[in-house]
Amino acid sequence: MNAISLEKINVGDTLPALELPPINRTTLGLFAGASGDHNAIHIDTDYARKAGMPDVFAHGMLSMAYLGRLLTQWVDQRQLREFGVRFLGITHLGHRITCTGTVVERFEACGEQRIKVEVRTTNQYGETKIVGDAVIAL
Repeated sequence: MNAISLEKINVGDTLPALELPPINRTTLGLFAGASGDHNAIHIDTDYARKAGMPDVFAHGMLSMAYLGRLLTQWVDQRQLREFGVRFLGITHLGHRITCTGTVVERFEACGEQRIKVEVRTTNQYGETKIVGDAVIAL
């Protein structure tokens, strides 16, 4: 999006959804390597089962990274002023995550026009896994 169209953003506008392929073991292994988070609950099936889980599951920060991608495919990352999330549920193997965002506020701060965007991830069953918000400078 360019600066001219960003000025036309209104409360209620939605970001183009980001739909991702199903979570698989390769994705978890690659994220573990890239992030340095090698927690066994995400990559070792035996460990996950001993912990009472049916199998390994996605890192919460992987889903947050997907939300970051949703935002930065829409605006330049230099425009992000705040970004935070709350984890609501586990993203299991096979879940197809969709990231969405909605503009909920326009305001001025520090001499900038800004918007607040509520973001979320949901799986193919409509279950919300993460909610959060971001502040973006226009």
